Amino acid sequence: MAYKYGDRSQITFLPDCVDNYVGADDPVRAYDTFIDALKPQSIGLQIDPNAVGPPPYDPIVMVKILVYSYSYGWRGSRKIERALHHNLSFIWLAGGLKPDFKTISKFRKDNKEVFKKTLKQCARICFTLGLIEGNTLFVDGSKFRANAGTNQTKNKQSWEKIRKGVEQQIDIILDECERIDNEETESLVKVKKELKSQTRLKAKIDTILKALNEEEKINGTDPDSKIMNSRQGSHAGYNGQIVVDEKNGLIVSMDITSDANDLNQMEKQITQAEEILAKPCQNACADAGYSSVDDLKLLVDKDRTVVVPTPKQVAKDGKENRFDKHAFSYDATSDTYTCPVGKQMYRSYEKKEKNLIVYRMTEPSACGLCQHFGECTKAKRGRTISRLKNEETKECLEQIYDSDQGQLIYAKRKMKAELPFGHLKRNLGAGQFLLRGFEGVKAEFAILGSSFNIARMLTLLGGVRPLREAFIAKGLIRS
Repeated sequence: MAYKYGDRSQITFLPDCVDNYVGADDPVRAYDTFIDALKPQSIGLQIDPNAVGPPPYDPIVMVKILVYSYSYGWRGSRKIERALHHNLSFIWLAGGLKPDFKTISKFRKDNKEVFKKTLKQCARICFTLGLIEGNTLFVDGSKFRANAGTNQTKNKQSWEKIRKGVEQQIDIILDECERIDNEETESLVKVKKELKSQTRLKAKIDTILKALNEEEKINGTDPDSKIMNSRQGSHAGYNGQIVVDEKNGLIVSMDITSDANDLNQMEKQITQAEEILAKPCQNACADAGYSSVDDLKLLVDKDRTVVVPTPKQVAKDGKENRFDKHAFSYDATSDTYTCPVGKQMYRSYEKKEKNLIVYRMTEPSACGLCQHFGECTKAKRGRTISRLKNEETKECLEQIYDSDQGQLIYAKRKMKAELPFGHLKRNLGAGQFLLRGFEGVKAEFAILGSSFNIARMLTLLGGVRPLREAFIAKGLIRS
């Protein structure tokens, strides 16, 4: 049987430039077109062609390299460096430039604001092209691992114990330095290097201790991260927040928080998205994790239609308690509740930290004598009803969710809001951040968002050529 054999010494007539190797419909050209449409000043890049000293790499090219590499899940600077030497798309995109991994890593670290602004400009370009409408916005959150080990999260007592051990080690090293000085037989270089390392560690622990209260815990590797629980267990991580537009599922804004839950995030995220689009939305939708009435009321007061169910509305068991709170009627005039058997319940006390008012019977024995005692309540002091100070808002939100319009909007939430997280974590393998600290994590999250939007833009517009034509038609780039 004959085989096909290669011949490395075969002479060929190759094209005279690398541009001829990259097809007109190659996706890399879409990333190139998008970054070219951004004005350097709009994303915080200061271009100075007259700067003295060795010329640095073109920052626009560096942005292109990082956004494009993230779109294929290549986030490590060494992987990107290899691609710039061996991958034709990267060679074309960089114009033959080959920054090493240290340069790539340093640029990403030093230009965090650039990448955050790039995502904002990406959303604005999508809005200009009509791919984002901004009428209905979906908010969702997901846990991402931090670049830090769980065992590095310790309380104040543990860090003080470590600090004490470091101080003892420093004393031992200083004694060793004195001994070597007296004997003058060994080099102090190695000992002084260890002393410098221990002193630096002590300074780091001192900084951590200053930020700690008695009951708090802090991670020594990434102090901004928090221990969070997820399906994969407990780990040091961040809570990633995204706002997605209804029309095509494109990301409008992204944010990072160290809060383990999504409460009190809705108004903040919607406001940020509206500022980016310079347009107020009509509808704002999220899951029950965002069901904080005080927070949602801020949006209601701005005349936004808020579609967020309470945890009870989305409970899977479907069991109904005939002595549920809804069975008790409230009279605003007398500020009292009436129970199903006609007994009145009066204001008892307030839970200020939860913004609640608690109502109960004047005579606790009334419940004990009731025929429904045991089913309605088993408490010796009788049944209590808790009412939010913003109870009217809560009831209004429940009605909106149960309405036909509310159900139509909420039915789209999972498909629109959860898809980006699935793509980032599963397809791109970005379930853990590489950078540390709030600003670094936000920058990396923004790069992921930009790469997602550009890939979606390419699909929605039908390819590279239609995308380029759309950019030219809107005056975003020159023909």
